[in-house]
Amino acid sequence: MNTLLALYQNMGWELTLLVLATFLLAGTVKGVIGLGLPTVSMGLLGLAMAPAQAAALLIIPSTFTNLWQLLLGGHLRALIVRLWPMLLAILVGTGIGSAWLGIEGGQWVARALGGTLVLYALSGLLLPVLHIDPRHERWLGPACGVATGIVSAATGVFVIPAVPFLQGLGLNRDELVQALGLSFSVSTVALAGGLLWHGELGGGELGASLLLLIPALVGMQVGQWLRQRISAGVFKRVFFVGLAVLGAHLLLNG
Repeated sequence: MNTLLALYQNMGWELTLLVLATFLLAGTVKGVIGLGLPTVSMGLLGLAMAPAQAAALLIIPSTFTNLWQLLLGGHLRALIVRLWPMLLAILVGTGIGSAWLGIEGGQWVARALGGTLVLYALSGLLLPVLHIDPRHERWLGPACGVATGIVSAATGVFVIPAVPFLQGLGLNRDELVQALGLSFSVSTVALAGGLLWHGELGGGELGASLLLLIPALVGMQVGQWLRQRISAGVFKRVFFVGLAVLGAHLLLNG
């Protein structure tokens, strides 16, 4: 407890309020469109703290909300059977990325995070949904998994290229929501392992991350309420535009 209080005291009130507001907003985005909690969290917190510290804070909220997401519906076993090569590759890719690149900090990590956000935003705004030929899924899944793991280890963001790949498999809405939850859960666990290996994830960080589960869950409830009242398509476009602006700032200013 003393370690946890010291962590928040060292952050200061302004940064603590920013962290709470960030996870409230990130949870809201996830409640509306089913993804975006780590992406929004890393993007906003990357403006004020080292990426490794931001990644440590998102571990518990990301793990819990993704497990909640993947357990809803009745397709989990079939998805594991279909996607296990990609999921295993995410673990391998994250291990390679943690050993090769890491997420300790520095301008290049912030710029890599910004570039990843811009790439993801532009793909969401400009590119049509991919349609992956089943003949190519066997090799493309592991390739996307390794790439996703490496990007995750370097930036804390695990949407590229996993999300476009999963969207291109022709899954129905419920299957896609579960598949995203499954992929994100594996990525979060792998990222936590990388942070632990580099000494960036201790008891204080986990305690601070646990407290952030509250604003994240409140945000998800708000997002689910909003989803019934606004167009998800319009919200998604606003989300991607904001993400592109945020990513461009990080990319240019480091």
